[in-house]
Amino acid sequence: MIIQSGSRTDIPAFYSEWFANRLKEGYVYVRNPFNMTYITKYDLNPSVVDLICFCSKNPKPMLEHLELLKPYGMYWYVTITGFGRDIEPKVPDSMEVVETFKRLSEFAGVDSMGWRYDPIFIDEKYTADYHIEQFEKIARELDGYTETAVISFIDLYQKVKKNFPEAKAVERKDRLYLGEHMAKIAKEHGMVLRPCSEGTELQRFGADCSGCMTQPIYEKAIHNTMEFPKVKGARSSCACYLGGDIGMYNTCLHMCRYCYANYDEKTVMDNYAKHDPDSPLLIGNVRPEDEIHKAEQKSWIDGQLKFVW
Repeated sequence: MIIQSGSRTDIPAFYSEWFANRLKEGYVYVRNPFNMTYITKYDLNPSVVDLICFCSKNPKPMLEHLELLKPYGMYWYVTITGFGRDIEPKVPDSMEVVETFKRLSEFAGVDSMGWRYDPIFIDEKYTADYHIEQFEKIARELDGYTETAVISFIDLYQKVKKNFPEAKAVERKDRLYLGEHMAKIAKEHGMVLRPCSEGTELQRFGADCSGCMTQPIYEKAIHNTMEFPKVKGARSSCACYLGGDIGMYNTCLHMCRYCYANYDEKTVMDNYAKHDPDSPLLIGNVRPEDEIHKAEQKSWIDGQLKFVW
């Protein structure tokens, strides 16, 4: 099965020691975000975990723990944008993250690496042409280290509206303008542009609109075929398979203005103060009222011949 570490928080950036301890001990506990006394236990064992998916804006702290990941299949989505500190206050400089990306690619392989340039919004400072310039700059640096470039346009969730009230949806003419140029730039640098949950309007420019965390992408990463259970995507417009998420909302310290996973900075800092690297839970410890339920896990590798890519 698949373990997802990144749709609720950035584990590599802020909780790498905790995750390394979980790998060493062979299991992890996860609180249900809608029922905080319900805890799911996942075994972290390569006999049942076929792939671990990471999503991070700063995976550098995980570099010292890479040996622990050798038995596992993996896929890394690393977000690198052209935004400044006014939008991403605690994200490292983009070129620093690029260098970490390259090291990860050398370790995991090109098929296990994806670059995300998202979310895209437009204002007087961050114009469409600004995004194209930054996208080309980063794509040039990542040439040969990935074959995937994912983009998405900002979604105005309630948390986003609260923390970033001046943000506006990107108009269709700007989406088409950006999509056309970014698809061309991606192709020039050996990448396929994959719009994330954006429908098919960029398909005309050569973009692959089939999804960014899909069965074919995961199979290519582990060079093997898999038999996935039938599940729905994260959203009605999403074709991606996220797997069992071990993260927790309101725990990411990047404090990006556009973040959908944080309510506010105080809540994040209060949670972070409860983090114990030795606990099986990301935040806090098991309480008397908690109920622990073991997840049903098995390998999804179907035993067919390996792909020749």
